[in-house]
Amino acid sequence: MATDPVCGMYVEEKSSTLATEREGKKYYFCSTNCKLQFERPERELRNLRIALMISWPLTIVVAILTYVLHPDFGNYVMLVLASIVQFYAGQRFYAGTADAIKNKSANMDTLIAIGTSAAWAYSTVVTLLPSLFPVGGIYFDTSTIIISLILTGTYMQRLAESRASTAVSALIALQPKVAHRIEGGKVVDTAIEQTKKGDMLLVKPGEKIPTDSVVVEGESSVDESMITGESMPITKRAGDKVMGGTINATSSLKVRATKVGEDTALSQIIKIVQDAASSKVPIQKLADRVASYFVPIVVLVGILASLSWYSIGGVSANVSILIFVSVLIIACPCALGIATPAALLVSSGRAAKAGILVKSGESLQKASKVTTLVLDKTGTLTKGKPEVTDIVAAAGYDKMEVLRLAAIAEMNSEHVIGKAIISKAQSMKIKSEFPKKFTYTQGSGVTALTKSGKKITVGNRDLFDNAQLSGLEAKLQELESDGKTTLIIGEGEEAIGLIAIADALKEDSRKAIDSFKNAGYTVWLATGDNQKVANAVAKSLGIEHVIFQVKPKDKLDKIADLQKEGKVVAMIGDGVNDAPALTKADVGIAIGAGTEVAIQAGGIILIKNSIFDAFVALQLGKKTMSKIRQNLFWAFGYNIVLIPIAAGALIPVFTISVYNILPMLAALAMAFSSVTVVSNSLLLARFKTS
Repeated sequence: MATDPVCGMYVEEKSSTLATEREGKKYYFCSTNCKLQFERPERELRNLRIALMISWPLTIVVAILTYVLHPDFGNYVMLVLASIVQFYAGQRFYAGTADAIKNKSANMDTLIAIGTSAAWAYSTVVTLLPSLFPVGGIYFDTSTIIISLILTGTYMQRLAESRASTAVSALIALQPKVAHRIEGGKVVDTAIEQTKKGDMLLVKPGEKIPTDSVVVEGESSVDESMITGESMPITKRAGDKVMGGTINATSSLKVRATKVGEDTALSQIIKIVQDAASSKVPIQKLADRVASYFVPIVVLVGILASLSWYSIGGVSANVSILIFVSVLIIACPCALGIATPAALLVSSGRAAKAGILVKSGESLQKASKVTTLVLDKTGTLTKGKPEVTDIVAAAGYDKMEVLRLAAIAEMNSEHVIGKAIISKAQSMKIKSEFPKKFTYTQGSGVTALTKSGKKITVGNRDLFDNAQLSGLEAKLQELESDGKTTLIIGEGEEAIGLIAIADALKEDSRKAIDSFKNAGYTVWLATGDNQKVANAVAKSLGIEHVIFQVKPKDKLDKIADLQKEGKVVAMIGDGVNDAPALTKADVGIAIGAGTEVAIQAGGIILIKNSIFDAFVALQLGKKTMSKIRQNLFWAFGYNIVLIPIAAGALIPVFTISVYNILPMLAALAMAFSSVTVVSNSLLLARFKTS
């Protein structure tokens, strides 16, 4: 069984004659109306507006003739006006019913068409053949008001849905239309669809980058906020990757296309958001099961209620018709069908705007139930790149001089630690020089000779004796106990300082861990690092549960053990070695700057590379499921309460006079319920992500 993406009704895929394909995914529809709404929403909104402009003026005239003027010829005038409303403004309901018959199913159009046709047909017979119903009773006002109210509700629902889909529309609008392709020294403007992988492109200041590319020439600031949510522009130089749809802010760039069409990051983001919005969550299964049997059951209830009150309750034929009409109109399952899709659409769009991609509705539902988090360290809590964290100078020496000498010694080094020292020196604008001589000792460090003949030593304890370290020993032990790689800097035969290097924590790691703990989550750190480093990181972040020196299988086994204890586990990681654990966890959350394998394995992707966004995603999951439950409660409750009323439960209290207004109130309530569900879902757009 498939679900109509517009109204939420169940559709039998094998027998359905109404389907369309979009970006490789096939969608099925219960009626032509829904199919057209999906394919060309703007035109359908305009058609609805035209139908309303015709139906409401005629409906008002019918109501005036019914309740105010009562002219002798009024019935015939009302027959003409009501027929226009019934078969022009209401033709969409007949078209939908015809589609349902073709597909051997029933939909909400069936209920509306049958209900309003019954009121119109009865009134027409009374008008043209009054002798058949001596009691009389004209209900053209009922059929016209019902159609006008339902069209109004549908129009309001479509407007609300268009607001709900603005996040996806905004993403689609980011896609550039034209690329400046460089051919033989000339720049030729071509449609973006014609851009091929490997094409050399020119991107001018202020323009969108046409497609995922790598910078070949130039340097410029690029605004990636529309995709990553990162507010500050990022400087891009030769060799850096740039994403299609982001904005080149300051200078011209020459780039080479690396991904085109559906392979680009923006296209993948759009696809993920659309798939998430149209996906099912387990909680929806009950609603789907009910909806699949709902229409025929409602028709049966309407017939039984009508016949029972006519034959046993002694009501007149016209009242029994109104009972039938009221049941059918009040029971339209619109709200039931859109309760879940509306919330998922708004939620996935809001998440995408914050740089969080949710691959499916099921991931959100599982995220709402998470109790325990297992976190990778490198690249997840830390930046994944060694940085200088501490510079210590011995008595009589300056920190800047210690760093300068260390940078000279490491100038020829390709080791990540050496690069970290050089990077730190450059960031502090320290001028260094290439050494005259350079010697590398495996596992110990380096020795260099400056151009002035000064000997510099950078390494571990193996290159120094205890006497040299006497003044630095206490600080050396302190830094090592913090899990930092600590280098000793020597000038001549004397140790002059220490430089500590570590994989620095991301700026928001502490904020994220505090948020997790305050929200009641149990947090585990799982890292391949040694015990000293693992404990140091855990201590600095306030993480109480740590496992260290673990292999990929160890992370997977730990998650399995936690699941056996009844925990709902989310795994957060970024590397190839995290992929098995991401897949095993109830919810896999992949850091967007991580490897492709990790991103594919994750159910939720954090584009901004921010661990705090994992907390945001989990809270959004809770909020979304809360909205879905509210929507389903409203939809189910609405039908449970109002169907018995429509079937005659109020007759013993208010007599049959209640049916003078009940059919119109039923139409109003049905329209109101759909608008309420969509409006309630739209509140998710206000969800705060900071």
